[in-house]
Amino acid sequence: MPEACSLYELNERIKDAISVSFSQPLWVKAEISEIRENANGHCYLELIEKDAKSDHITVRNKATIWSFTYRMLKPYFETATGEELHAGVKILIACTVEYHELYGLSLNISDIDPTYTLGEVALRRQQIINQLQEEGIADMNKELELAIIPQRIAIISSATAAGYGDFLDQLQGNSFGYTFYHHLFPAIMQGDRSEQSLIEALDKVYQHIDQFDAVVIIRGGGATADLSCFDRYSLAAHCAQFPLPVLTGIGHQRDNTILDMVAHACLKTPTAVAEFLINRMQEAQGSLEEQKENLVRLIDEISEKHADRLKELTRKLPQLLLGRTTERKMQLERYKLQLKQASNAMLTGKTRKLSGYSQPLSGFASRIIREQHHLLDQKELQLKYINPLAILEKGYTMTYANGKRVTSVTEVQSGDRITTAFKDGSIESITE
Repeated sequence: MPEACSLYELNERIKDAISVSFSQPLWVKAEISEIRENANGHCYLELIEKDAKSDHITVRNKATIWSFTYRMLKPYFETATGEELHAGVKILIACTVEYHELYGLSLNISDIDPTYTLGEVALRRQQIINQLQEEGIADMNKELELAIIPQRIAIISSATAAGYGDFLDQLQGNSFGYTFYHHLFPAIMQGDRSEQSLIEALDKVYQHIDQFDAVVIIRGGGATADLSCFDRYSLAAHCAQFPLPVLTGIGHQRDNTILDMVAHACLKTPTAVAEFLINRMQEAQGSLEEQKENLVRLIDEISEKHADRLKELTRKLPQLLLGRTTERKMQLERYKLQLKQASNAMLTGKTRKLSGYSQPLSGFASRIIREQHHLLDQKELQLKYINPLAILEKGYTMTYANGKRVTSVTEVQSGDRITTAFKDGSIESITE
């Protein structure tokens, strides 16, 4: 049976071998993949290395910065580089290699060289600038025309930032009495979430783009390391292509960030942005006053140039009006004569037409009258035949009783008084 050792013995041998081989700290180049600060002040990192061609991770190791070391290294690194220790940053560290039976291989960081990171930051920054220029978007926002009177301002800032309050005080308290309409779109202005928060705020402004003349991105003063989000490609690309002019005032004295480079105008502080807007209003007011003066002067020049002509026209105006009035009267007389002639001609035509109708109408009327006379003669003859007097003329009589004509003997009784009518009179009698 071959000789064997326990797992513990194996790990002890590995530990001893590593201790002998790495007795002194080594300087190692790596990229931070993850970073976490513990409540007790320790900092735990995951370091990686990527293949230069495929960008795939080829090595991964745990690393630790103990609290007493981290308290010194963190501010030193951030002050020197203007960057926070965050995922994606490349660093050059001095570390010792340790091996633990339970936790495996670990690197204990004792020092960090900021100059290496500065070179990496500068390289990455230049790569982003080159990418923006190659895509043709680096100067797009600069080419936009800022409104002559930029009164409607969309503000992207933290609601609690001192810079936001300074901006509003300067803008609203301007000595010229200019009125500005503004609306805050809150965003996180530092830390890992700041880039995405700023992009989301820009997207919200875009939803109400017709209500604003410009976008202002402002923050108060702070550590240089807090500005790393303003050197990111995604935020810079959004601002460069935003359809409204973007003004920046992020309160720093270092070289401009990439965001400053692509913005329509870069001012150092929030109050400087407010002054820029106020000055723009002053320029607009001055331009309007100048145009007003030019207009008044032009009117005076035109009036003076044509003064003699106006006087001549004023002198001739009564004569012109009189001549024009006489001409109008003559024209009206011609119209009256033409109207009278036209009316006479129309009446003559109508009279002739009526005369043509009169002869047929006269004959038609005579024929109707003759027919009516004949009809009357016939009616008169009929009446003559049925007239009671004509009957009496022939020797007949008519008898009446009680005011009614008697046509039968049964209509009278004994003792009735009756009247008998003759052609030349009547007699009364009493029946038996």
